[in-house]
Order: sequence, then structure tokens, then C-alpha cells
Amino acid sequence: MPDPEPGVDLAAQAVDILREYSPVYAGSPAGDFGTITLDPGPGWVVYGHHNDVLTYVGPDEVSDTSDLAVGLHGRRKRDKDGHELDVVPVEDKRAR
Repeated sequence: MPDPEPGVDLAAQAVDILREYSPVYAGSPAGDFGTITLDPGPGWVVYGHHNDVLTYVGPDEVSDTSDLAVGLHGRRKRDKDGHELDVVPVEDKRAR
């Protein structure tokens, strides 16, 4: 996604992206995921089919730390985010 212009509501843009790309649909690209082990840790990032949608999974959230288990957990969290559409605080570091 290109950098948004100053004045663009980042929270509203985040909701639009989550609404379109976060819900999981079996058999579609929305069900795909990959994992990245954070170094230095702790935890992992689970990514899907949109570069701006990343889900953090902490080590206290999973007992099985295999890529599959972490990825499935992160995908469930992403699906929940796509249905609830709650935006956490947004930090805007764009030049004004």
C-alpha cells in the first residue's frame, strides 16, 4: 500500500483493510499464512495475503511453538480482528 497522504484517517483506513483482508475464508488466499520468528524475540509475527495485516503471537499464547500451531493461532486472531474491527491506538509518524 502506498503511504497515505497527510490528513488521511489511519484508523479508518485500518478498519477498511481489516474488513476486507482479515476474515478467514477456507480455500481462499485469506486462509493462507506464514510465520516469522522475531529475533530478538519473544514471539512471532503471522502474516497473510495483505502486507499491512500482521498478527503478533506471544510465547504465552501457545504451548506448541511449531510454525503450524503458531500460524493457526495467529490466523484465528486475524479472523477475530476482521470481524470485531477494533483498532488499537494509532501512532502517526507521517511528516506533516
